[in-house]
Amino acid sequence: MLLRRSQINSSIDLAIDTFRKHSISLPDFAYWSAKDWATKGHEANEIRDCMLGWDVTDFGQGDFTRIGRTLFTLRNGSLRRPGYTKSYAEKLILDPEGQRSPAHFHRTKMEDIINRAGGVILVQLTKAGADNKPAQESFPIHVDGIVRQLNPGDLVRLEPGQSVCIPPRTIHQFWGEDGSGLTVSGEVSSLCDDHEDNFFLEPSARFPEIDEDEERRYFLCNEYPDIS
Repeated sequence: MLLRRSQINSSIDLAIDTFRKHSISLPDFAYWSAKDWATKGHEANEIRDCMLGWDVTDFGQGDFTRIGRTLFTLRNGSLRRPGYTKSYAEKLILDPEGQRSPAHFHRTKMEDIINRAGGVILVQLTKAGADNKPAQESFPIHVDGIVRQLNPGDLVRLEPGQSVCIPPRTIHQFWGEDGSGLTVSGEVSSLCDDHEDNFFLEPSARFPEIDEDEERRYFLCNEYPDIS
């Protein structure tokens, strides 16, 4: 089942409304329509080349309410395009109750997941072994600078303002706790390379195939028109 364009449009609208409710401001390009993008030239290349902006995906699973993400990438560098030297990235993520990405780890990226506002975020963590499968040993993790010892599959519960640091090769999923409503999380990380750095434990597609059931209102970060 393809991800519907109507679902993408409505999810972005919901994210904008939720961010605004929590006094989280977005840059101007968050609101650019597909028609606005037709007027943008090379001055907007960083947005295109570093894949900034809206990112809505069901990871090819066809079950967006359970496995899905609505993100906005504020800043990032690029390993693929010359001239972009930022070694860090930042994202905002809409966290509905229960919605999560597939279990995965990053080969090189270190990231902090921060509960920015709203309800409670649950973060499930397991170290990856040399075979890229879940390891069975306990491991340390840092929550707001305080070290905790976790067992495989343990949950870290983040109230608004709290954060957890997820090192490379740490399998993770996170979602809004049942009864929390809509929560906004933030991700601050080293450079994000969604083409090469993600390892999913089950077959997944980072960017969705789309059923164009209604007009596109926003370009996703992997859809910007090429003006080269």
